[in-house]
Amino acid sequence: MKSNLSSGAVALFMAGCPLVAIATPSESSASSDYTSPDSIAVTLQDIEITANRADARTPVAYTNLTARDLERTNDGRDIPFLLEATPSVVTTADAGGGMGYSSIRVRGSDASRINVTANGVPINDSESHNVYWVNMPDLASSLRDVQIQRGAGTSTNGAGAFGASINMITDAPSYERSAIVTASYGSYNSNRQTVKVSSGLFGDHWSVDARVSHIGSDGYIDRASSKLWSYMGQLAYKGENTLLRLLAFGGKERTYMAWDYASLEEMEKYGRRYNPCGKYTADDGSTAFYPDQCDNFTQHHFQLLLNQGLGEYISLNAALHYTRGDGYYEQYKTSRTLAEYGLSPFLDAEGNLVKKSDLIRKKFNENDFGGGMVSARYARGPLALTLGAAANWFKGEHYGDVAWVRNYLGLINPLQRYYDNTGRKFDTNVYLRADYDIVGGLSAYADLQYRHLHYTIRGASDNYDWNTDSPARLDVHRDWNFFNPKLGLAFNSGAHRAFASWSVAHKEPTRDNFTDVDPDIYPEAERLFDYELGYSYSTPLFNVGANLYYMDYKDQLVVTGQLSDTGNPLSVNVPRSYRMGIELQGALRPARWFDWQLNATLSRNRIKDFHEYIYLDEWADPIVLDCGDTPIAFSPDFILHNSFNFNYRGFEANLVSRYVSAQYMNNAHSAEARLDAYFVTDLSLGYEFKTIPGIKKLRLGVTVYNIFNEKYFNNGYTGAGYYLEDGKPVIYRYAGFAAQATTNVLATVSLMF
Repeated sequence: MKSNLSSGAVALFMAGCPLVAIATPSESSASSDYTSPDSIAVTLQDIEITANRADARTPVAYTNLTARDLERTNDGRDIPFLLEATPSVVTTADAGGGMGYSSIRVRGSDASRINVTANGVPINDSESHNVYWVNMPDLASSLRDVQIQRGAGTSTNGAGAFGASINMITDAPSYERSAIVTASYGSYNSNRQTVKVSSGLFGDHWSVDARVSHIGSDGYIDRASSKLWSYMGQLAYKGENTLLRLLAFGGKERTYMAWDYASLEEMEKYGRRYNPCGKYTADDGSTAFYPDQCDNFTQHHFQLLLNQGLGEYISLNAALHYTRGDGYYEQYKTSRTLAEYGLSPFLDAEGNLVKKSDLIRKKFNENDFGGGMVSARYARGPLALTLGAAANWFKGEHYGDVAWVRNYLGLINPLQRYYDNTGRKFDTNVYLRADYDIVGGLSAYADLQYRHLHYTIRGASDNYDWNTDSPARLDVHRDWNFFNPKLGLAFNSGAHRAFASWSVAHKEPTRDNFTDVDPDIYPEAERLFDYELGYSYSTPLFNVGANLYYMDYKDQLVVTGQLSDTGNPLSVNVPRSYRMGIELQGALRPARWFDWQLNATLSRNRIKDFHEYIYLDEWADPIVLDCGDTPIAFSPDFILHNSFNFNYRGFEANLVSRYVSAQYMNNAHSAEARLDAYFVTDLSLGYEFKTIPGIKKLRLGVTVYNIFNEKYFNNGYTGAGYYLEDGKPVIYRYAGFAAQATTNVLATVSLMF
């Protein structure tokens, strides 16, 4: 196991992954798996990551994971689970086993508030701001490193970072010929096959790298299967001061839905693996499940990246990018009002007028996203300056078809389109970043960003307007101008590192914040003031570190229970809310073959003066409950990660535990919406052979997840309503829970030639 437990760097490892990596001046801001043939490639590598990466002089809390760290835990599970051991992180999985639809939260912030980039190119969907990892299966096999910045972080491209940013760098060009074959298999028929090849350097300047992968799983939850395919290709040219790369990567997925989640009552009746998605009553009266209740999506990313040295002190990065995504999900819907789908009522065989019927609908999404970025860096003596700019455009087509209606007497030709709308966004930003060494290890930092956005949505919504008896019309035209300053001080001297910073971040509303509300109550943008204070101390024997944060939100968008005229939940700007906490890290290495890693987050996450709206029969005549100060949904007050790591002559053993305290799925602090605390432990064993003739490396590994068979939930949904009894409202609440896998096993073999 590679160790960074030295006075040169603060790095904590869990299961081979660093829990915290806080660089000091002697530590490079990135690392690589390949050995470049000359010093120029090393210089260009450093140029490439400078634009939006933090280093020791940046007053930001961050964690670095190298390709080697990712490799040790990459058995086919989604990227969120490979980052799970880092501070303040909680992961979720619809299928319960880490393959398929999954997500990550950092400091309680969900995926729509975490900025994600690959080589500096935005990955977040421009409208929903979410990251759909299922569209990029096995991307971890083509990553050189990942940096997670907690809080507002440095200026970046795409959606605003309101809890964290995840910056991924893909594989550097390989200058040695190689081939890697990896296969995994385990519980629930979970499996992965990956083939990765590199040409090595040819023609003194060129190299080609490629990867293809397949991932499949039946899922822990009933029918929550995943069939995922992905690829990565890279053509690179290396000159004396130039590195030019053309990348293409993408994936295709077919995933059976599991996002409706089961209630506790349903689990008691049918088992905790019960999946209500696709349920309907067949003609013979029996219960059935629609076999094609699936999400189908294909996504392709293309990037042209230039890293150019311009003399001794100046370097240039430039990128052009384009992403194409298209797909649909198919649903069986029971007892739906035909008018909502543009269909007329009909007379059945007995002459009864049928206004509601079962039907199958398909909801399509076709996205085009492209743009360009450029940044220049000047570094000489105590001063480093970075000037950057980006312009990105997006077009999203949204439409829905009706494929079938039970017993319908009428024309569906060939699919009945019932809504159609288009979203367009233009996003530009420019920033200037400066680092200046003042004296004796003390440095100052300033990062000033201006961001402009223009967003429109036009067409017919998938929400039906009963006031007009037609699909709700969308006619959104919004512009935002954001100024995001970040200021701070950092101190680095020997084993000590300390920093303090103040940052401002803004975030525009998502598509749903517009499509699910009435035009006269469109939401406003959100603002964050982020205050950070950190200290770390490192010796060869042990490391300790602490980071204090206070994230003060103005107009944060939260769900209050309010409904729009079309009956959809509204996200409403609440005037004041905050997240505050302390992140603690520690590591002890008493022997070369053993280390103990630990990190914990204690936090308080609150909405000030929250009011909950509850409707009669979930539709009319709302009542309002004054809840006072309440916890923010999905924000546990305590998170703990612990790891005992053994490494001796190629053998590795890692005992990894995580504890997440109780949390709530709504903002009203209601007991019915509570997710109980859970404590889960995984055991990983591995052995690496290095002396087999004809094979550069052979690694065998097996992980037993949840070895103590904890039965827990980490996600779900909740709702509420009331009915009248003797003229007085009686409130009722309900919830669905995402059950996670009990004890399960996944084994991996990897050969490198």
